[in-house]
Amino acid sequence: MKIVLDRPRCEGHGLCEEAAPQLMHLDEHGELVLDREELADTDASTAQAAVRVCPVAALRIA
Repeated sequence: MKIVLDRPRCEGHGLCEEAAPQLMHLDEHGELVLDREELADTDASTAQAAVRVCPVAALRIA
């Protein structure tokens, strides 16, 4: 399982970072950085929460 970021769509709201701080963070420019794209089974529910809270649907799980 993998988390995929649609970078042009991302507006840097940071809600996903709040939901999954172990998987992603906003850098000093407000750009989202995926710390881990490949997800372990234990990360799946956290990643799904981050996908759900994104107001512009910039994240998805593949």
